[in-house]
Amino acid sequence: MPYPLDGASAVPTSVPYPITRDGILATVGQTPLVRLDRLFPGFHSRVFAKLERFNPGGSIKDRSALSMLSEAIRAGELEPGRSTVIESSSGNLAVGMAQICRYFGVRFICVVDAKTTEQNLAILKAFQAEVEVVDSPDPETGEYLPRRIQRVRELMETVPHAYHPDQYGNPLNSRAHHATMREIVEALDGEIDHLLCSVGSCGTLVGCADYVRAHGLPITITAVDAVGSMIFDGQTRGPRLLPGHGAAVRPALFRADAADRVVHVNDLDCVVGCRKLSEREAILAGGSSGATVAALAALRAEIPPGSTCVLVFPDGGDRYLNTIYSDAWVRRTFGEVSHLWKDED
Repeated sequence: MPYPLDGASAVPTSVPYPITRDGILATVGQTPLVRLDRLFPGFHSRVFAKLERFNPGGSIKDRSALSMLSEAIRAGELEPGRSTVIESSSGNLAVGMAQICRYFGVRFICVVDAKTTEQNLAILKAFQAEVEVVDSPDPETGEYLPRRIQRVRELMETVPHAYHPDQYGNPLNSRAHHATMREIVEALDGEIDHLLCSVGSCGTLVGCADYVRAHGLPITITAVDAVGSMIFDGQTRGPRLLPGHGAAVRPALFRADAADRVVHVNDLDCVVGCRKLSEREAILAGGSSGATVAALAALRAEIPPGSTCVLVFPDGGDRYLNTIYSDAWVRRTFGEVSHLWKDED
């Protein structure tokens, strides 16, 4: 389907931010909000995406990492040149912390697991992070997260001057996303009806919800959880293929009242959502971004015409090239399903 190009609107006439910044960490935040006109043909509401891949470490986790580590430095809990940061992460937070620790000259030990992608491992090593890989899941749950957390505790007892940011329970994680929500609201002059965000540590969900409630904004917040995740279900644990979406353990940051409603999507839903973005909007996004696309597709009939919907896209698709964007991997994992994103809906 051909789409007309409006050159006047496609090319910006001014730069809305300073041309120079004081160091790479000053580029965290103020990510683009992009209108998606082609994603859902016939959908009579506006759809925007908050593209968090444009943070310097490539994901929304840069906001949380900077919030937690910079405050620890200010408070004297973390001393560059002396302290060691120890954290558990499946990928994006690890990259964000590795970059920040390299910037401040802080030793960083990251506990990852066998699901962590080769791309993320390579980035961590490029930032001189020390990587500990948990290669066997917890025997009771069959999940890696409990074992990662256990290994962090063991390291904290043996590494001198260790500091554990604890992304799963640190309120500075969620507080970082007051700014995420503020940027969205200001960009749309407050004209937003629905926010959809995926959940993992719950930092984004809780931070955005706190901003919305504190300012009395009439925004419906939808949490997009994974099938098999323990976050909102809390009872039915199941296998999940894509890192960063859902969790095997309910995070300490979790608050049920942060979401007005919850939609659960499976791994195939995420893949289809990502592939639709690529086919229709030329956007390569990560699995949890595809989850929000799938959730909005499921909710379209319930959303009044003329509404404004915002999807938070936590990261880009470059770290999923061997899975979500690999035709061979998709066919091997799900069968022949390409019709699911090529058909108009």
